[in-house]
Amino acid sequence: MSIQKQERRDFIGMAFGAVAAVGGAFALVGMKKSWDPLPSVKAAGFTTVDLSPMQPGEFRQVEWRKKPIFILKKDDSMKANPKRDIVIGDGNYIVTIGLCTHLGCIPSWSPSDKLFKCACHGGEFNADGMNVFGPPPRPLDIPPFKIDGTKLVLGEEGPEYKKLVATV
Repeated sequence: MSIQKQERRDFIGMAFGAVAAVGGAFALVGMKKSWDPLPSVKAAGFTTVDLSPMQPGEFRQVEWRKKPIFILKKDDSMKANPKRDIVIGDGNYIVTIGLCTHLGCIPSWSPSDKLFKCACHGGEFNADGMNVFGPPPRPLDIPPFKIDGTKLVLGEEGPEYKKLVATV
């Protein structure tokens, strides 16, 4: 075999190898992109709530991941609970997932009684989200959150959340 034919075969082999390597790299990039969650899915995982306009005693309900979230700014008549309260500035807040821990019904806030009342089976939770009457086996759950100034970021585990979960 002549030297020219051997060089041509080497060139064709190296060209094929280069094309295969580039194709493999593109395939790996495509596979990684298909495994990553879509930006719309990532954005749906976080909900930001500005707590600065809330007044003492005010109750607010927001939605996070299709679940109701109860936010209550405690007033002077509600005693502080360091195991459940979130302190932001001069205010104490309670943040819970608004689903009864008995069967998942949505309790309602009764400001006159300062209780969350579940109409389905008569369960009651106090202003701290602690079960005080009826069949609920445990307090209202606390969603993962992070504090960013006066904003509450639901869906991200910040140091405040980790501290609350460690004390429960």
